[in-house]
Amino acid sequence: MSKASRPRRLLTLATGNRHAQGYLAVVAASVPASFLFPDGVLGMAPMLLTAPLSFLGVVLPFGPGTQGSPAAEALAIGLWTLWFLACALVNAAVLGALATGAAGDGTGTGRPAARAAGDTGSAAARRPGARFGRLIPGAARAGAGEGVAHRLRALLAPAVDNWPARMYLAVVAAALGFFLVAVYALPDPGFAGIWPIMATAPLSFLALLAVPGTDAGPEWLSPLLFAVGAVLAGLVNAALLGRLTHRLRSPQIRPVV
Repeated sequence: MSKASRPRRLLTLATGNRHAQGYLAVVAASVPASFLFPDGVLGMAPMLLTAPLSFLGVVLPFGPGTQGSPAAEALAIGLWTLWFLACALVNAAVLGALATGAAGDGTGTGRPAARAAGDTGSAAARRPGARFGRLIPGAARAGAGEGVAHRLRALLAPAVDNWPARMYLAVVAAALGFFLVAVYALPDPGFAGIWPIMATAPLSFLALLAVPGTDAGPEWLSPLLFAVGAVLAGLVNAALLGRLTHRLRSPQIRPVV
């Protein structure tokens, strides 16, 4: 597959199914809503809907707040708009990758892999000792536990088996490491928590809301619980990014309507 074909594949995933199209429609509607209601959640809706990539705009040297000549400000706003559109397309492509089938099966539909798993399960069920295993509660629980562990490994595999997801996890680890060092080792952590929030958004905001206040427990526990929530949010984002990476490498991508 040529490198030039991957942008076209990304665009196909971002626009070729109802899930991605609906997401893009919501993002488009959030832009005028943020201008009409700049305060509160609606004011941040475009960034939240295109997170986590949209939060990288904080460190970019351009944006709506850029000062300078009218030409420089117009150029900065134009570049920021392109960045915002790119973030929206990537997130839409992630939804498209989920809608068009399981990643990593090489077909784009996930059916052969599922069929192979079903055939293997049927063959295992036909073995003479299989029916006796169903009569033993301990064996049944062990088999169920193995099945859950297998599904969990399958869900998390895209988070670590490709370089884009690994690089993202490295950014998350750096942000969390800085946050924990600032909280537990520095006298004034300041706004260190903003980095893991931005790196693992939007689910990190749910993790932040789930952390109890200092009155509900030891003061040292809240940062640790937030770090655990940020790790889980980062794993989810990395798994989604990995699925998108696998779909972009897939030999065939067909729109799903």
